[in-house]
Amino acid sequence: MPQRYYAFMKLALIAALSPAERPVPFTTITLPRQPRVAVFAPHPDDFDAIAVTLWYLREHGADIRLAVLTTGASGVENGYAGTTTDMARSELREREQRASGKLFGLLPEHIEFLRLPEDDAGLIVDKAAIAAASAWLAPQAPDLVFMPHGNDSNVTHQRTYALFRTVAEREALSTCALLNRDAKTLDMRNDVVMAFDEEAANWKARLLRLHASQHQRNLNTRGHGFDERVLAVNRATAQSLGCIEKYAEAFEIQMVRDGRAD
Repeated sequence: MPQRYYAFMKLALIAALSPAERPVPFTTITLPRQPRVAVFAPHPDDFDAIAVTLWYLREHGADIRLAVLTTGASGVENGYAGTTTDMARSELREREQRASGKLFGLLPEHIEFLRLPEDDAGLIVDKAAIAAASAWLAPQAPDLVFMPHGNDSNVTHQRTYALFRTVAEREALSTCALLNRDAKTLDMRNDVVMAFDEEAANWKARLLRLHASQHQRNLNTRGHGFDERVLAVNRATAQSLGCIEKYAEAFEIQMVRDGRAD
């Protein structure tokens, strides 16, 4: 469709800008009406790390769907809230994501927990994982797909990106991937940015604290909460990019046409 084609061309042009011309404010990008948005989240809580951008899209008519790839059970401290098994920890993290999704306004039926297997390092990208991810992503034909950047010290983040690339090639998808900066991103190109103020940061912090197991683990191991860990990244991003607002979520654009990344 012409409008969707125009939107994709504009995103491709942004990715081709010189470093001096980037990043472009997300709010200035012309997108299709009612864009189809898929969030390819390695863990419960990765959705919330980019919640302000997703909220902006939701307010502009986006149909947002979330797939949580792994259970995130290993991120729950043993015994937290009485949990002593991986199953109990998995169920706990899924309840936290559902609670956060409810506050965000994400429809319960738009959240899918794929529960893909993991090894000691993280997500396993095998035939079963590829089939499950394809079955979720391909029917949506998303305009935008969000996920953490693959250049990340977190192995599951790395493998999530690899899984997406495999699925995109297998299904010959044409879409725009928006790869976000997080606390463990090693390096990335800053193509687009969603800057936000203290009011939005406070709302985002409420979402993040609903992941109570992660909030407590961060308090125990780092001396600050999960909300502060994420918002510290957003403050540093805004400062490094010279944003007027105090906080920012940053993304690298990767265009995918017929399964091949540009």
